[in-house]
Amino acid sequence: MKSLPNTMKLLIILAFALAMVLPASGLAEVRIVATVGDLAAMAREVAGGDAVVDLLARPSEDPHFVDPKPSYVRRLARADVLVYTGVDLEIGWLPTLLIGSRNAALQPGQPGNFDASHHVVLQGVAAGPVDRSMGDVHPGGNPHYTTDPRQMARVALAFGQTMGRIDPDNAPAYRERARNFARDCIRTAQRWEEHFAQLPANARKFVSYHEAFNYVASWLGLEDVIRIEPKPGIAPNPRHVARVVEAIKSQKIRLILQSEYYPLSTANILAQQTGAKIVVIAAQTREDQRYVEHIDHVVSLIFEGLHEH
Repeated sequence: MKSLPNTMKLLIILAFALAMVLPASGLAEVRIVATVGDLAAMAREVAGGDAVVDLLARPSEDPHFVDPKPSYVRRLARADVLVYTGVDLEIGWLPTLLIGSRNAALQPGQPGNFDASHHVVLQGVAAGPVDRSMGDVHPGGNPHYTTDPRQMARVALAFGQTMGRIDPDNAPAYRERARNFARDCIRTAQRWEEHFAQLPANARKFVSYHEAFNYVASWLGLEDVIRIEPKPGIAPNPRHVARVVEAIKSQKIRLILQSEYYPLSTANILAQQTGAKIVVIAAQTREDQRYVEHIDHVVSLIFEGLHEH
């Protein structure tokens, strides 16, 4: 028998080498890029071992204002799927990165572009014209829906379907993990609903810095009475701070709630003048956390702040 030509031998060696490093499906590992921590945590659980998830904005970073680093362009250029909040939360930085990535698969309307806001029940959708005099408003709806595990259950189920279309060989596994994530979210939501039902009606009000807790309030039967910001994205002024002080005193509000990336100076003044308690919330899931663990931590802090000891 004649020996194989050197070129053929090399091809066989390469084929064996590729078989050792590629998944059984023969496809390279699916790459997912998520803009914020909550969506990254969801994507990791749905992806399991069949995909890798890369996070852009740090969990402690205000997702409205993210520095669009050149390294983010490179990450997007290599990605198969982009998962983002939508409703203009990332409008100040994500479009520039997408254009720079030149990745056709991630552009709006393409299979790899997953706008999570398309799969939730949005609050705060503008009923009429919007202009800059109203502050940094989101006419398409309030983008802070990831604070509500019921909404994230919907997102996960839709994302499982999307991943199944991107990577058909692993579609059943994506769908199963999405169902498991959604089930955990619903159970978490129900457990906390029962817990907050213990609160009396006069202990359900709070003040927030920014309109970031509308979905939490709706989910748990709370009332965000007034914001420290006079308008979204506008720093507080003395006249408005006086209005907030009056509201806290007249309505006997116990809790001032704000995300960690907002300044504490005004909240400290309010607490000193009224005796209300400040609770600072980690706005997004950390990379070493599961999403429901993050929600448990956040909501337990809110409950403790409202509960009369």
